[in-house]
Parts: sequence; structure tokens; C-alpha cells
Amino acid sequence: MRVLGLDPGLRRTGWGVIEAEGSRLRHVANGVITSESKDELASRLVQLHRGLEGILAAYEPDEAAVEVTLANKNPDSTLKLGMARGIALLTPALLGLPVGEYLPMIVKKAVVGTGHAKKEQVEMMVQRLLPGCEISSQDAADALALAICHAHNRETRNSWGRGVEDPLAAALAAGGAARRRR
Repeated sequence: MRVLGLDPGLRRTGWGVIEAEGSRLRHVANGVITSESKDELASRLVQLHRGLEGILAAYEPDEAAVEVTLANKNPDSTLKLGMARGIALLTPALLGLPVGEYLPMIVKKAVVGTGHAKKEQVEMMVQRLLPGCEISSQDAADALALAICHAHNRETRNSWGRGVEDPLAAALAAGGAARRRR
């Protein structure tokens, strides 16, 4: 399975493509799509959309993963980031690709082991999980981390689908059964 990770931003949208076969991961490509800051907002969103279309055509991913945006102090910046995120969600969805969404804390936990990891720690772990990978920028490292997180989460969901028990569901069911006996 080929996964496209997207770290959306209006100025710079990081992207990374990996291949996942079970728990094995392989780096395919990574980079950044930029928009011209002097252009009107609508034009910048089109630039992001067209850049993503090119990446989707070139690398033909099976699924995509997009980072969930957290609110900034500046409402105008938050709104613009949300629009860029909308493009990141919409473009692969238009091709019929499943698109997963992940909070930054979940991505960091999946890649580094702690949800409060620093960006440098994430980049270092991405390089360890994808040997030989040359990361073009911090935005691309974040996008690759998203793709890794999605691949790991997908593999877990597939295991549960094959009948491997979901430990959280089992614990919740056991807790509910214990309360009913009281």
C-alpha cells in the first residue's frame, strides 16, 4: 500500500509518500508545495490543489493522511490554514482515496513514542524508520511522519478486522460487564 502524508499550510504544504507492506516501510518521495504569498488567496489555493494533483498523478498513492489543524492565536491565520487543509483533504478525496486525519500528538506518539516530542525528534525517527531517506524540509518530515502514523494505524485496524481482539474494546466490554454484575 502506498500512503501520501500531507502537512497542510498555505505557504508550504509538506508531502511525503511511503510504501507499507505489513510493518515494513519504504520511503518513496517527499517535498513541499509552495504558493506565491503575493497572490490572492483563491489563486494560492489553486496552486496548492494543482501541486497536489501533480503529486497524486506522479506517485499514485492508495490512501492519504492529513494533519488535523489546531487553533492558532491569530484567527485570520487559523482560517487560512483551515482552507489549505480543506484542499489537502479534498484533492485526494476527489480521486476516491480514503483520507485519514490525525492530531499532531497522535502522529508524534506513533513515530517517536511520546505525544510531546520535538520536531527534531520526529525528523530523526522518520530517518530511522525510513533508512536512506533524504528529507527535503521540516514540512516534508512532518508529512512522512503522518504517512507512517497512517500506515501503522491501518495495520492495527486490519489486524482487528482479521479477528485479532481490539484491546481497548475488550477492556471496555469487560468494564461494562463488571458494572452490570454489581
